[in-house]
Amino acid sequence: MKKTISEQLKARKYTIPSFLEWKAYAFLARLPFFGPKYHVHEEIIDDPNECKGPCFIIWNHQSRRDYLFLKNIVAPKKFNMVAGNSEFYRKKFSWLFKRAHVLPKRNFVSDPTGLRAMTTIIKQGGCVAFSPEGSSSVYGCQQPIVPGTGRFLQFFRVPVYFMHLEGAYLTSHKVCIDDRVGKIDASIRLLFSPEDLKKMTPKEIDDKINEVMWHDDYEWNKTARVKFKTKKNACNRLDDLIYKCPKCGKEFSIVAKGDKIYCTECGSGGSLDDYYDFHKLTDDSKLPVSPSAWMAWQRIQIINEIRKDPNYKFEVHCKMGELPKYKLIKDNNKISLPCGEGTLSFDHEGIHFKGIKHGEPFEFNLSYEVYYTILIENECDIISFYVGEDYYDFKPDIKCVGKMLLIVEEMHRLHVNNWKNYPWNAYMYHGTELEEANDDYKEKLDKLFLK
Repeated sequence: MKKTISEQLKARKYTIPSFLEWKAYAFLARLPFFGPKYHVHEEIIDDPNECKGPCFIIWNHQSRRDYLFLKNIVAPKKFNMVAGNSEFYRKKFSWLFKRAHVLPKRNFVSDPTGLRAMTTIIKQGGCVAFSPEGSSSVYGCQQPIVPGTGRFLQFFRVPVYFMHLEGAYLTSHKVCIDDRVGKIDASIRLLFSPEDLKKMTPKEIDDKINEVMWHDDYEWNKTARVKFKTKKNACNRLDDLIYKCPKCGKEFSIVAKGDKIYCTECGSGGSLDDYYDFHKLTDDSKLPVSPSAWMAWQRIQIINEIRKDPNYKFEVHCKMGELPKYKLIKDNNKISLPCGEGTLSFDHEGIHFKGIKHGEPFEFNLSYEVYYTILIENECDIISFYVGEDYYDFKPDIKCVGKMLLIVEEMHRLHVNNWKNYPWNAYMYHGTELEEANDDYKEKLDKLFLK
């Protein structure tokens, strides 16, 4: 009987890329219309090529182009990149992933197949590159790392190198997939030696990674002042994430197109220039200093809303997609195949779906103990979950992905809180059970907005 794609991935033997395969990959990465066109400034503080045994390379995953920047800064060292399992079902990646021995990993869930693939490469004396966040940046700054990362690294006790990127998100992100070339700074250094991993606790390792990973590209460019070629398109599709007006409080009244973003209810809004600086459309507009600051303000609203209402519920009708069983997805613009539709809802009990799949009734319920955030696979109008081993994605009828993301994360923090927010974001929980010493709440809140 013919094996499914899933069965083929589980049975695949992963090895360190061969010399010829790696040279071909390196040649592609160095072509003018690939790596060099992004104007990457590289700084090698500690060279992974000096490590003769197995190692890990981690990085703050900002953009869909990061594999180019990593490949070029560590050249000629070979490594096995980890990529989201669902990407292996797309024909445009299939040949490259197989030749480059890219390793599959299901995002944000336990995945023995992915862990086994990484373990295999380390035991072969190879190098594994992965992002501890589990996904590329959604809104310009890093998410806390996947719980258990420190324990995972400590188990192997091999050197861990860290590549730090600045400017990559503003160049190419998942809100709007067009490239906006400017400049990128990339540096690499040794983050943990085997001795470091031996003497540190898993929490200390996690805390250190979160500390060095944290980066807000919008905030960075307030100082770096890099001009990006946005072609007056810097706001396009930001309304997939930004859904609430800070002036009138209306939800889903935000329109973002070209370089403009505004509220259709009250007219408050702004424009975003080639430096990603916001400018008010009117003198009385209430505008955050950046899209990431707008997301931070929206998070504070969700934190308070779900705590005030024990019956809080958000639901939306969605189209549902699934991964193919036998044939790869040929359409470059698709990440799944349509399979159904229904209502996706979020409340204090968890995440729920009720609808139809292949014409038959279908539903599931997921706990916030299992899911602490949601995966945004390709662009910010679709989210996805694994239900058991099955992947499903959902495209809502309205632009609400930003709200769904924040609800899941903050429901988890209210009810479970294994995946904690950064300590420097403690001010967001002012007046809640998670609040710590926090005398500067109003000052930090004010800094989110233009004067």
